Amino acid sequence: MSIRKATPNDMPQVLELIQELAVFEKEPEAVVITAADLVRDGFSENPLFHCFVAEIDQKIVGIALYYYRYSTWKGKTLHLEDLIVKESQRGTGIGFQLYSEIIRQGQRDQVRRIEWAVLDWNTPAIDFYKKTGAKVLSEWCVAQMDEEGIDLFLGNERQ
Repeated sequence: MSIRKATPNDMPQVLELIQELAVFEKEPEAVVITAADLVRDGFSENPLFHCFVAEIDQKIVGIALYYYRYSTWKGKTLHLEDLIVKESQRGTGIGFQLYSEIIRQGQRDQVRRIEWAVLDWNTPAIDFYKKTGAKVLSEWCVAQMDEEGIDLFLGNERQ
């Protein structure tokens, strides 16, 4: 198993893992992006995200997709959007190795915080993060506005 930075050619396999995660999180219809979107957004002159892939025999079995944010209190931070390991490979240490690579990347980039979200029912993930020294904050709630909410707020319909 090796971990490396993703390339545009990896995006179809990355998308498959994203879709597998959506099924795991009980939202199989929620993924609307395409491999072309991932190529455009991750490999342009100003990429919106970066990605590590875990590979066995030239097959991608895990990803860690991240991007940078800015905190008014801390400065530059790294946001881990998704850490996904193919279901058949879970429990083999691949997730830990991807997680470790993200933490090393944060240290290389001298970020002051690495952050991510975890569903409250995903107790194996929560337990894992706590064991590694991460704080799982229960006093913060995630707020989101989807496309419908944006349209409602702005008072118009998407065409």
